[in-house]
Amino acid sequence: MPRTKGDHEARRRDVSEAVWRVLAAHGFHGLTLRAVAAELGATTGLLTHYFPAKRDLVAHALDLLDTRTAARPRRAAGPGLAALRSALLDILPLTAEATASNRIWVSSWDTALADPALTEDYAGKYGRSRTRLAERVARAQELGELPPSDPDDLAASAQSFVLGLVVQALFAPAEFSPERQVALLDGYLTGLAAPTGPAAPSGPAPSGPAAPTGPARPGPA
Repeated sequence: MPRTKGDHEARRRDVSEAVWRVLAAHGFHGLTLRAVAAELGATTGLLTHYFPAKRDLVAHALDLLDTRTAARPRRAAGPGLAALRSALLDILPLTAEATASNRIWVSSWDTALADPALTEDYAGKYGRSRTRLAERVARAQELGELPPSDPDDLAASAQSFVLGLVVQALFAPAEFSPERQVALLDGYLTGLAAPTGPAAPSGPAPSGPAAPTGPARPGPA
């Protein structure tokens, strides 16, 4: 009996799930046709129908990473500094699922840096993330929650801080527990909101760790 379109789409979903499991277990360094075939319980010959070359497999994995990142739950927050804090919390590895997603993102950096086209694509992703953070910074400044400064510079600083914290938490999870990650982030935000003059606000970042609500990654927020 010939395969139907539904069969083909179901098979593609199975292949994508196998690719994701390999990424979660081994990162991009361990992503091979042989590894995906073993995870799927199929032959490498079958996978060549989907991925004629290794670069096709990598491209699919990166698309899959983007799709899952876009679909992840986000924390709800009010405007201004609370919104900035929520966006940065969404990046941190505060849960097991978030940690797995972060590991995949970090492992993809080497792959992206080795390919000029991917390097440019990733630069664009992180640039757009900074733009979204800058919008939240500007709103917090309008509300008097942050002192006047260049929103783009502050967004770049915040992105750099949280990505550095991600890397440290991945390499030393016992030392950088979820609670400590949140505390460090809140301390950073409190420093940003420190008074700089008589009329400057004194409101720090919303206090207290927020319960993680979904996966996070060091990819673009």
